[in-house]
Amino acid sequence: MNDLGYGWNASTAPGNSELIAGIVFLATLIRSTFGFGEALVAVPLLALIIPVEEAVPLATLLSVTVATIVMIQDWRSIHFEAARKLVVATLLGIPLGLLLLISLPENGIKAALGTIMIAFSSFCLCRPQLKEWTDDRWAGGFGFLAGILGGAYGMNGPPLVIYGALRRWSPQVFRATLQGYFLPASLLGLGGYLIAGLWTAQVSLDFACSLPGAIVAIFCGRWINHRLRAEHFRRYVYIGLLLLGIVLLVQCTRDSRCVPVQARKTAFFGDSFLSARKSGRLVHDTFSDLKFP
Repeated sequence: MNDLGYGWNASTAPGNSELIAGIVFLATLIRSTFGFGEALVAVPLLALIIPVEEAVPLATLLSVTVATIVMIQDWRSIHFEAARKLVVATLLGIPLGLLLLISLPENGIKAALGTIMIAFSSFCLCRPQLKEWTDDRWAGGFGFLAGILGGAYGMNGPPLVIYGALRRWSPQVFRATLQGYFLPASLLGLGGYLIAGLWTAQVSLDFACSLPGAIVAIFCGRWINHRLRAEHFRRYVYIGLLLLGIVLLVQCTRDSRCVPVQARKTAFFGDSFLSARKSGRLVHDTFSDLKFP
């Protein structure tokens, strides 16, 4: 099993299965509690101990699992009209995103998006009482932007989180509605990984070993979500956006350590192999002295 030159053994090494299960539990707890954010934890940390070619499909399988169970649990809380508009508009935005993938510098787009996310979240943290959007007239626009960013760089999440924050959905509606979007997105991503041969037997084995802990984390996250006050929940969402924006800016500054530009053509909708590989390389460089059993 290859390790992309990272210097660590793959998931079959002693102790790594427990580490993978622990990372999956933490990432799932975050996703189940807030409705987003698991990729910020799962892919970079998993890439410390297994090849990124395994970490990305594993994280996508995790996304499908969380979204499916959450939708079954709380289907009454899903804002179906908003989810429908977001998904349809995203599909329309993907072709433009793919065009941007080969025509515009990635760092410029990531820097702009990171700056916007930091500015928006910082403003909301200082001025939490934003005017509530009472309808979904802007859902198409945010979904289209998510499709562009997803098709180009695998970053379709931030526009959706910003939209949910502006709509001031309750924690339950926010969590459930985002899963109504992420489920079809993640399924498309899995299809891409299957075609590319990245969904391997080892990925399935890692997923099966991590599944019991992930299911426990889903129910724990639901318990936490249903007990969060709306104002506290929105504050945590803004903090999550702020962290995502910082990560994007850090990735831009470390561009010289990322994979070659031609690898960008491997991007898939939902999660991008390139973006995840960059995240793994970034974390590996940052924690290059860490050793695992």
